[in-house]
Amino acid sequence: MFRLIASFVFLFSTQILSAQNTQKVEMADLMRADGKIYVVVATLLVILLGFFWYLWQTDRKMTKLEKELKH
Repeated sequence: MFRLIASFVFLFSTQILSAQNTQKVEMADLMRADGKIYVVVATLLVILLGFFWYLWQTDRKMTKLEKELKH
């Protein structure tokens, strides 16, 4: 029974993936042609870096507070 279900899931997922690969995404092509895709990538990179910086700062502050509470 597990093999039957696994086979259906595998066949269904490969069909979905192959259907997605054949479609052209006009918006991405247009943005790449205009050079705007680099603005999108840069914006996402800045947001991610800001998020990781915030997490790092918060972790440092929490570590400092934990050390103060232990003493």
